[in-house]
Amino acid sequence: MVKPRKKRNVLYPPRILYFKPQGIPVKNLSSVTLTVDEYEAIRLADHKKLKQEDAAKKMNISRPTFTRLINSARKKTAEAIIDGKAIKIEGGSFIFLKNRIRCLRCGNVWDAKIAPASNLTCPNCYGNKLEDVGNKLSRGIPGGSRRRRGRNW
Repeated sequence: MVKPRKKRNVLYPPRILYFKPQGIPVKNLSSVTLTVDEYEAIRLADHKKLKQEDAAKKMNISRPTFTRLINSARKKTAEAIIDGKAIKIEGGSFIFLKNRIRCLRCGNVWDAKIAPASNLTCPNCYGNKLEDVGNKLSRGIPGGSRRRRGRNW
């Protein structure tokens, strides 16, 4: 029997979920799928400049697992840049520690500790058509808690 995959801690959902090369129509593009946990590995190692051991602790995984994760993420990112492919961020085995909210009216994205309530409005345009980014990535797991569970898609 296979050991179940451990959920990786991800601080926030990514602000952007899709990147594409400029000047190429989407219908002509192939894409590379970067999982949410691979995105977090790149964020911690390359953007925040953490050592692999420290980044692995933040994600609640072992250092060798982090190394495999970051190598996979870098390979996919390099493939997308070299071969002119789009990068789509979705899937993986993760738990969000905090959340992000996106305004569907103006596109503003901000960090939040709770899911949107009926009285929550966009701080930019005061609109009330909001999207819970964490729930969207986690495939609609119900509840307003800060800890959201991701799924393998």
